[in-house]
Amino acid sequence: MTHVMTPAPEAAHAQHNKAVASPLHDDALAPRPLVVTAAPLVGGLGLVACGGGSDISSTVVDEPEAFNAQTASRFLSQAAFGGNATEIERVLAMGYSAWLDEQMAMPLTQSHKDWLIEKGHNLRGDNNANLNGNGGWDRSAWRKFLSSPDALRQRMVLAWSELFVVSALGLPIGWKNFAIANYLDMLEARAFGNFREILEAVTLSSAMGTYLNMKNNKKADSNGRVPDENYAREVMQLFTIGLYQLNEDGTPKLDAKGNPIETYDNNDTQGLAAVFTGWRSATGTDPQTDATKKLENAAYQHGLPMALTAGDHSSTEKKFLGTTIAAGTNGTQSLKRALDTLVNHPNTAPFVAKHFIARFVTSNPSPAYVQRVVNVFKNVRGDMAAVIKAVLLDKEARQAPNSTQQGKLREPMIRLMQWARTFGARSDDGLWNLGLTNADTGLGQMPMYSPSVFNFFRPGYVPPNTALASAGLVAPEFQITSEPTVVGYISYMASTVNNGRAAVKVDYTNEMPLAENSQALVDRYNLWFAAGQLSQDTVQTIKTAIDSISANNDAGKRNRIYTAILLVMSSPEYLVQK
Repeated sequence: MTHVMTPAPEAAHAQHNKAVASPLHDDALAPRPLVVTAAPLVGGLGLVACGGGSDISSTVVDEPEAFNAQTASRFLSQAAFGGNATEIERVLAMGYSAWLDEQMAMPLTQSHKDWLIEKGHNLRGDNNANLNGNGGWDRSAWRKFLSSPDALRQRMVLAWSELFVVSALGLPIGWKNFAIANYLDMLEARAFGNFREILEAVTLSSAMGTYLNMKNNKKADSNGRVPDENYAREVMQLFTIGLYQLNEDGTPKLDAKGNPIETYDNNDTQGLAAVFTGWRSATGTDPQTDATKKLENAAYQHGLPMALTAGDHSSTEKKFLGTTIAAGTNGTQSLKRALDTLVNHPNTAPFVAKHFIARFVTSNPSPAYVQRVVNVFKNVRGDMAAVIKAVLLDKEARQAPNSTQQGKLREPMIRLMQWARTFGARSDDGLWNLGLTNADTGLGQMPMYSPSVFNFFRPGYVPPNTALASAGLVAPEFQITSEPTVVGYISYMASTVNNGRAAVKVDYTNEMPLAENSQALVDRYNLWFAAGQLSQDTVQTIKTAIDSISANNDAGKRNRIYTAILLVMSSPEYLVQK
C-alpha cells in the first residue's frame, strides 16, 4: 500500500475500522397516493430533552403553519434519503422529534459480517477468491443503504464514514470483505452513541489500523526507526480538531495579523505518533464451530479491536496539544489519555458539529447554528443521538430556505439511495450487486470508495471562478462535479430508472394510474424528491417532455413515468438540496 507521508498541518496530508468496544475509556462520556390529513402538532415540533437532560428545544422553530407535506418531505431529505407518500404521512402524523426517536430505536438489521457469511464469503472460494477478493462488502453496503428500514441510522453511517474515512482502495489485505464489513458494522452499532467511544473503536479497528498505518507501528529504535505519523496526523487534522483553531461557533480564530492559527505542529504530531505504537492485529480463535459459518481466524480477527504488544510501545515521555504523558505509561493508558485530550480539545465540538450539519443540512451554516449544536455536544458530552437531533431540529434547518447560501449539493450516491428507497427497491437474486462505478460512465461515487482519507471532497472546497467563490461560500460536493460526472450521472440514472441495475429493481405499478396525467406525475415527484421546490419553468419543461410521449399503451405509460423521474432528479432544484 502506498501512503503519502506529509510533514505538517500547513501542507496537504496523507491517507487511509470494525472494532468491538474496549475498556480504555471508563468515563461514559410502497409508495401510494398522498393523503394529507390534519396532523397533530403536539410534540411535532417540540423536542423532548435527550442525552444527559439537555434541553435544546429553544433551537427548534415553532411554525405550525409550515408543517405540511412539503416541509415533511424536506425534513426526510435531510434526515434520511427523502420519502414517498407513506413516509411523508408518517412524519405528519408523528412530528419530527418523535419520528427521529422511532428511527433511533429501531433494532439493527442483519449485520454486514453475517450477510457475508450467509452468502459464503467466509469460505476461501476458487483460487482464494474470497481471501483476496473485493466482491462482497460492497453488495452488503448497497443492501443496507438502499433498503434497510432504519434510514436515519444508515444516513448516520454514511456521515461517519465520510468523517472517519477508510477506503477499500487502500486496504491491500487478506479478507478485505470482512475488514470493511466489520468497520461498517461498528459504525452502525455506534451511530447514535458517544463520540469518545466511537473514536476509540475507530482507532483500534483493523481496517483503520491498516489504512493509516497504526497497525504494527513500533517505537523508535537505535537503528533510526521512528514511529509512523500517519494516524497521529490524520486523527487531529481530519477526525477531531482540524488544521486551524476555531471559536465555538465554528469561525476561525485569528492572530494579530488576521491569519488563522494552527491547532498543532510537528512536535505535537511526533508526540502523538509515539502514543500510537505497539498495536497489532488481534489474536484469538473463532469460537464458531458450525463449519458452514466458521471463519478463517484472519477474517475473524478483523472484527476484534487491535491488541497491544507492550514491548513495541514507546515508553518515552510524550508531549502533544498541551498534554504530557509520563515516561513508562503503558500503551493502553497512553491511548486513553490521547483520545481524551483530542475529544476535550476546544476545537472538537465545533469541528464535529460542522461536519454533521454539512452532511445533513447545509454546507454554509450560520455561526449561530453551529454554536447551538456545539452547546448540545458539550452539554451531553458527545451523545450523538442528541447532537443529530439538534442538527435536524434547529430553526435554521427547519425554517423555509430563504437564502442562496442555504443547502447543499446532493451527493450522487445519496440520489441513487433516494430513488431506491422512494420506490421500494428490491434485489431479485438477493445479492444487491450494483458493481463499482467510475466517474465518467457511472454514478461516480459509492460508499467506502473515496480516493483518499480526505473523503470524496474537502469540506472547505470552493469552486473557482464562480458566484459561490465571490460570495465566500464553500460547496464541497462540487469538487466531484464536472461535465463528465454530470453526464455520467444522468446516463447512469436513465438506465437505472428504466431497467434497474443488475437484479436490483423497483416496481412502478402504483405509478401507472397517474401516467396519463403529466401534471399529476410531476407534482408527485416534485413533492417526493424535491419537497415541492421545482420552479414553474422547470415543472412546465418536464411536463412538456412527458406530454410528447404517447400514453396509448403500457409501454408508453412506463416511459412517461421514467421520464418524469429522471427529469426531476436531473433538475437544479433537486440536485441542490435546500
